Amino acid sequence: MTTATDHKLIYYIKKWVDNISEDDEKLILAAFEPLSVKKKKDVLEPDETCKYIYFVIKGCLRSYYVDAKGIEHIYQIRLDNSWISDLESFFSQRPSKYYIETLEDSELLRISFDRLEQLYSEVPKLERYFRILFQKAYINALERLNATMWESAVDRYNNMLKEHADIFQRVPLVYIASYLGITPESLSRIRKKSAK
Repeated sequence: MTTATDHKLIYYIKKWVDNISEDDEKLILAAFEPLSVKKKKDVLEPDETCKYIYFVIKGCLRSYYVDAKGIEHIYQIRLDNSWISDLESFFSQRPSKYYIETLEDSELLRISFDRLEQLYSEVPKLERYFRILFQKAYINALERLNATMWESAVDRYNNMLKEHADIFQRVPLVYIASYLGITPESLSRIRKKSAK
């Protein structure tokens, strides 16, 4: 029996792939494992190989690394109906440099590397979906890199506000500052100026 949470994953796949049959839906859902994770728990730690790609049904997660000085640098923040993983570790099957941590109690669906490869054979149309997904992840990573080099902190803040306004209600500001590559004090000043 499919549930409302299952339908979220199928809904997002169908946005990019036509003609997914009911049989295809069953195969897709059977390939994903549901997972409930409490707030402030790690689903990946450095030196572990990333075994899964996660679809966030409900919740909030971040990926980050800790530098030699012990400072955290946030690479991704993901909310409901999005994906999170360390794709470099996942595809290379080499150890990760990142933590992936839940910031809220989270409901996830996960799929392993081997199971994803098998699913491509069972539902060939899915290769298109994941190709688009991975292209978007690559473009997103480049845009973030370019933004930190070329855009002002104010522009980065305004872009985040435009694309993910709800993030400010759900994620501690210290994490948002880290994601934007600025200090919490700078973020406070930007927010005060923007509120005027």
